Amino acid sequence: MAATVLRTPVLVVGAGTVGAVLALELAHHGVPCMVVERATGLPRHEDLDHLGGRSMELLRRLGLSAPIRRAGVDADAATDVVWSRRLDRPPVLVAQRPSVNQLRQRYATVNDGSAPAEHHQQVFGTDLAAQLRAALRQAPLVDLREGWTCTGVRTEGDGVRVSVVDERDGEPRTVLARHVVGCDGAQSTVRGCLDVPLDGLGVPVGYCAISFRSKDLALRSRGPGLSTIVVGGLTLLSRDERDAWVGHVAAGPDRAGDRPDPARLLRDGLGEAIEPPEVLEVQPWDDTMGVARTYRIGPVFLAGEAAHRFHPAGETADTGIGDAVDLGWKLAAVHAGWGGEALLDSYEAERRPRALMDRELLARVLETRRRFGRLAAAGAPQDYLAGVVRQELPLAEDIGLGFGGRYAFSPVVWHERGTPPSLHGERITPSTWPGGRPPAVRLGDGGQLFDRLGPQLTLVDLTDDAAGAALTRAARERGIPVAHLPLDDAAVRACWGRRLVLVRPDQHVAWRDDTPPDDWPAVLDLICGR
Repeated sequence: MAATVLRTPVLVVGAGTVGAVLALELAHHGVPCMVVERATGLPRHEDLDHLGGRSMELLRRLGLSAPIRRAGVDADAATDVVWSRRLDRPPVLVAQRPSVNQLRQRYATVNDGSAPAEHHQQVFGTDLAAQLRAALRQAPLVDLREGWTCTGVRTEGDGVRVSVVDERDGEPRTVLARHVVGCDGAQSTVRGCLDVPLDGLGVPVGYCAISFRSKDLALRSRGPGLSTIVVGGLTLLSRDERDAWVGHVAAGPDRAGDRPDPARLLRDGLGEAIEPPEVLEVQPWDDTMGVARTYRIGPVFLAGEAAHRFHPAGETADTGIGDAVDLGWKLAAVHAGWGGEALLDSYEAERRPRALMDRELLARVLETRRRFGRLAAAGAPQDYLAGVVRQELPLAEDIGLGFGGRYAFSPVVWHERGTPPSLHGERITPSTWPGGRPPAVRLGDGGQLFDRLGPQLTLVDLTDDAAGAALTRAARERGIPVAHLPLDDAAVRACWGRRLVLVRPDQHVAWRDDTPPDDWPAVLDLICGR
């Protein structure tokens, strides 16, 4: 019997965090898509996902930040990182991570562009999946097919033929799409069909993620709420603020080539001060941290863990969400007719370097934890260990880094010569330098400037004579949707640096100047990838 054939403009393979956000981004821009997800229910992902403030700003555009916060960890919950030689000794160092409400209070009176529109949010994976899956089901432009497994991908002419199987009846089906995006995780079928290799980072170190239960109060006394505890060479993450934990421990083979027993490694790491834990599950992983050699082959793209396999995944959700938003608006622009093929090429040019940078930061975190364990085992004194940790704490702890990511070499940004002002000081400060996220500002009426930006391109106009109106009309005459946003706001003028700023759908600056350019069509053509 011939397979049933279905057609869709865009097929998204995988309905995890990245696939769901990508589909909702397409719907946000009026582009229908189909999402195929092999699972029929929510994933068993009990780990805690950390969504950075920048991700929450992007999700805010889609109306998702508020429901995710309601489902997430309480805004008063602090999540300190406790560094300790042993659990029966005082901590070496406690690296404080302020709660969401503490950050809100800190920035309550700040309006110089350094205060984010959203702060970070921690949410358990199952709760995040439930929110995103509900949003998919409610989106009229999203055709969600649960229980459908992708088994093959083949490009044909200008489109893609995808083979899927409905797990409920075992019937094969064929989906024809103009574009396909593989968001199907670290073991991506789509990536395998494309034969795209992952480029790793050095010689991998083997780890085990050991899920366990322990009611021992010595664990809970190490820090508040959902703290991370680094004890010797073991990293412990709380799962539920009660007795559920996951421990990450290096578990490579010994000199004889034998792999140690993970349960014994856990007990050794916890020490005799802790009652023997109940081990629930052991999952091996390694820190290869591979990044796909290419993110695109013709009309097929890779995003999220299909494009970069980082671990632990919950600590790197921001990289995948950035992929989804970047690719989503660009695919929508092409399907709407105002984006060119070079706009799709720019997805890899913008997002792959970001994955490589995020990989370096994560590698630094893992190496710092390993170094701490080695020094503790070598008998380094308390003050020495504390000094090493302070020196090694990654820049990722700085709130400015997540908001300061700039596409410095993007082919669809009208770049300027010189050095961005944010690089003259030690801290990264927001500016409207092209390629970066502009400063978030509260307007005189109390609303957020970011909430006033349109779904497509927006020309923020701070001129005295509304000079941007003519530019907006000219863009629309060329079929390019540019919203005109005239503003007379002192706080915006003080930190935006230019009087005309063109902002992309993902809230990155595409072009800026004080006066209209001599060749506005050339600017638009470059930004739209024409």
